[in-house]
Amino acid sequence: MLFGHAVTAAFLRAKGSAFDKARNRPHIGAAMTVTLDLSTPAVRSALAPRAAQPPRMPLIGLSRAEMAESLVSAGIVPERQAKMRVQQLWHWLYVRGVSDFAHIFNISKELRAELDRRFTIARPEIVEEQVSNDGTRKWLFRFPPRGAGRPVEIETVYIPEEGRGTLCISSQVGCTLTCSFCHTGTQKLVRNLTAEEILAQLMTARDRLGDFPDRDTPHGAIVPAEGRKITNIVMMGMGEPLYNFEEVKKALLIASDGDGLSLSKRRITLSTSGVVPGIARTGEEIGVMLAISLHAVRDDLRDMLVPINKKYPLKDLMDACRNYPGLSNARRITFEYVMLKDVNDSLEDARELVRLLRGIPAKINLIPFNPWPGTNYQCSDWETIERFADYINEAGYASPIRTPRGRDILAACGQLKSESERMKKTERLALEAMMIAGHGEE
Repeated sequence: MLFGHAVTAAFLRAKGSAFDKARNRPHIGAAMTVTLDLSTPAVRSALAPRAAQPPRMPLIGLSRAEMAESLVSAGIVPERQAKMRVQQLWHWLYVRGVSDFAHIFNISKELRAELDRRFTIARPEIVEEQVSNDGTRKWLFRFPPRGAGRPVEIETVYIPEEGRGTLCISSQVGCTLTCSFCHTGTQKLVRNLTAEEILAQLMTARDRLGDFPDRDTPHGAIVPAEGRKITNIVMMGMGEPLYNFEEVKKALLIASDGDGLSLSKRRITLSTSGVVPGIARTGEEIGVMLAISLHAVRDDLRDMLVPINKKYPLKDLMDACRNYPGLSNARRITFEYVMLKDVNDSLEDARELVRLLRGIPAKINLIPFNPWPGTNYQCSDWETIERFADYINEAGYASPIRTPRGRDILAACGQLKSESERMKKTERLALEAMMIAGHGEE
């Protein structure tokens, strides 16, 4: 029986004779996709050593305590040295940005070899990188299988602005919320991302932008002129972060750790469609900035646009916002409001929005709707958006109109969608991406 199997050039060279014989063709050294007859003993024997290797455990995404326990349990670090070894690894992983144990120079060669045998700090595969005319970058990442699952793909977007660079990070592969105006909602949920996979988006983006020490910024890249290339991160990519709370929490606490990646919590924004029970926990246990995907000021309309509203209606959502830990004029909640023509863009909607948010330190981001294939919605006219914004500003709320970014590479707000649920290479080319810029402290 014939099975399709992708084999890298290195593996082909290592097992070349068996593969060549099975394919009945000359050995080829370049990477390619081949069809193998796994019924032959020679090919099964060639594959057996690799198949028998146990998967290596990721160190990225582990807390210090988890990392120490893993090193000791593996038998490669004595318990009395665990704290010191974790401190060394933490610095190399999150300050220096290494992705290969061979590049850690203050531990012995023997320990590096043992770490490499039992653990991994490798980055995900970059399937595709696209750069917009306005400097926006979009990556399609592929992560390896988990358990009996398949490899999955997600998208991450970087938006450079004057004096800042914002990275939009995904928390799930697909989404369960089915918001009617959002392309991501048309992709079924495949699985949650792990803390490692969430952090890998940030770390790989920093690799590509030259944001770790001794790394070069790509020629011609649009990035902040000084300091960090990634100054802010927003959990606004694929998925609902509060439906993957524990892994998102672990990742964001590591991202904000002062001895590692060291992003200020005021420069990290978590966006939710309104999972009310997770809002207080976000403030208490993570302490980052909060954004709410609001988009409607009446329950009947929000039930249609953001169906989670049927479970957590506006009254419950607003109560949770008013009680968000640490809420103040210096730590405002951002309310996202996509402008849909003749749906939610009237002056009556603007008046009701002001009434709804009364008493909540808030900023309202007005987002011109970004069309995607198959949508029935249209963007509000620009004069309508400006009139809506003027009313909110006069009521005392900041209401910036977000300039659409990355539309030419489908990397604008509400356009993100990978094709992991189909798992077919030929169908992976229809890529869309999501990003909302301008969040967190300047």
